[in-house]
Amino acid sequence: MTDPAYDSRDSWAPYRPTPEAPWDLRRVVHLHRRAGFAATRAELERDLEEGPAASVDRLLEGRARGPLDAEFGRIAAKIGDAAVDSRDPERLKAWWLLRMLSSPDPLGERLTLLWHNHFATGNQKVDDLAAMRRQNETLREHARAPFGELLEAAVRDPALLVWLDAPANRAGHPNENLARELMELFTLGIGHYSEDDVKEAARALTGWTVIDGAFVENPTVHDAGEKTLFGEAARWDGTGLVRRLLDHPATAARLAGRLCELFMGEGAIDPAGVSALAEALRAHRLDVGRGVATVLRSRAFFAAANLGTRVLGPVEFVVGAARALECLDPPPSTLLLARWIARMGQDLFYPPNVGGWPGGRAWLSSNGLIARANFATALADGRGVGRPSPLDAVALAGTSGPAADLDAVVASLAARLLGPEPGPGWRARIVAAASRGPGPLPEAARRAAALILSSPEAQLA
Repeated sequence: MTDPAYDSRDSWAPYRPTPEAPWDLRRVVHLHRRAGFAATRAELERDLEEGPAASVDRLLEGRARGPLDAEFGRIAAKIGDAAVDSRDPERLKAWWLLRMLSSPDPLGERLTLLWHNHFATGNQKVDDLAAMRRQNETLREHARAPFGELLEAAVRDPALLVWLDAPANRAGHPNENLARELMELFTLGIGHYSEDDVKEAARALTGWTVIDGAFVENPTVHDAGEKTLFGEAARWDGTGLVRRLLDHPATAARLAGRLCELFMGEGAIDPAGVSALAEALRAHRLDVGRGVATVLRSRAFFAAANLGTRVLGPVEFVVGAARALECLDPPPSTLLLARWIARMGQDLFYPPNVGGWPGGRAWLSSNGLIARANFATALADGRGVGRPSPLDAVALAGTSGPAADLDAVVASLAARLLGPEPGPGWRARIVAAASRGPGPLPEAARRAAALILSSPEAQLA
């Protein structure tokens, strides 16, 4: 870390603004791009004035932002019901994207997306929109809870059990899928269990099944015999297995790693920092909300080495762009946004496998980058995302009037989309490229907005 405010010996010490690490627009934009889905100009100005403590607290608490309707939860529930009744998976994706665009709790939606990838479950096999919607609501409900509560709910979720073949796991005919992923992906990680542990865990989980769409623990097909797990012989069942995994130090380490993947960029935190976070989690019942608060309030999170170093996933990129450019009244078609996101490689409710999406640099494939550039143009144009009119980038930049020019528009849009300008000559290159096309300033300004969103720097948060 190059930031003098950061001490690698105390990774998670609270952030306090200093001359070397000031509370400035760059860090406000950073906070919202990492912990939410970007921010409007009014939100950025509010947080810049109120300071880091109030800004982070607002995200942690999920307080309403801007002119949000108090009826949001009721309206979202009705839209979710209609999506399930339609039997159209695209409408369920659109429902969740509407939540991400408009929820008073953007951090809650970010965490729900994290857990959707952690407990990756695909409708290509489940084939039940009601079950997928219920799982999504379960992940949201427990998103900030102690990890034990989240894990207990997730591994009993009918969609996950069907996805991992739990109904086929019976005494005398164990199926190892749930047992393996429970240890490899959900808790310990590779290297912290043996193949014998997988076999014995599968026996412990016999009887966990789904009947009429609900979780059932069926004793008639449970293997009640003695099993040896991690060197301990007992009549293990599923509940005892889950508790044993929660107590294992590797689970805290994996959870700490997941939080760092979400909030910390590549190379921004060293193994000692991850270990320190894991120890803090173990000391407080693996409390996810507390762990998130530790990270978001920390010097490490706001350190210079953690700014602009994390690749945005497709959902983060698309929803963040729509919010930062204030394409909200009217909002874009979330049906169309879901299609754009799928083209970029992240098809909600359809992860590629049990491991979820790999993330990081894997998002920056040639096809993915082309889709991002095309989306940026479509968002500026409006029609490609279902809005009735093009983006008014001049008005959005606050540069209207006789003195308005493209350079000022680019400077304003870059500040809200990126924080700082990337480097010498960057703005001039954007201005020159946007000026080459036909039309007056409003059209050039829209081209500039698309160029900024397509730039390498806009793929990082």
